[in-house]
Amino acid sequence: MTTHALPPLPYAYDALEPVISKQIMELHHQKHHQTYINNLNAALSAHASATQSNDVSTLIGLQQKIRFNGGGHINHSLFWKNLTPPGTPGNDLTSAAPSLQSAIVSRWGSEQAFVDAFGAALLGIQGSGWGWLVSTGGPKGRLEITTTKDQDPVNGPDVPVFGVDMWEHAYYLQYLNNKAGYVAGIWKIINWAEAEKRYTAGVENPLKL
Repeated sequence: MTTHALPPLPYAYDALEPVISKQIMELHHQKHHQTYINNLNAALSAHASATQSNDVSTLIGLQQKIRFNGGGHINHSLFWKNLTPPGTPGNDLTSAAPSLQSAIVSRWGSEQAFVDAFGAALLGIQGSGWGWLVSTGGPKGRLEITTTKDQDPVNGPDVPVFGVDMWEHAYYLQYLNNKAGYVAGIWKIINWAEAEKRYTAGVENPLKL
């Protein structure tokens, strides 16, 4: 059975400051993401044992644990790579993501209209969840803004171009109840180069990015 492990960040823990603090990144990556992985590995091990013994009741009971913790592992693995330190080349939409930029303007009329619509979707999430820019049906599909509850991932064939974690652990230590401040700041660290790659070529395996 494959055992999942915590993927390394593609930048230092303090690299996303001042948008996201080093403290948040350390806790988010080392504690929260690691916990999803630990719980997923335990659930998959129990699933393998229940499958071998044909314990259907246990198999049914494990489905939600696999969905929640597997989704948490997938979503965070995507999230780390769709962020980049502010001011780096990948953070410039026009130069780093020409195909995606054109599709965004075609779909929403302007970059600002897209940012406004995405921000409204993020702030409209009740409880915990994620906001996503999705290419529907596969790469280079119609772009849509969508949200998922808790740790539910974007399901294929739709492509998660980029996602924003709206769980409180992603921002609260720094922004407290100023969720809008976190949403406004996230645009300074979006990795548009990674988003362009996903939009044009898809994501072959979210856990092997």
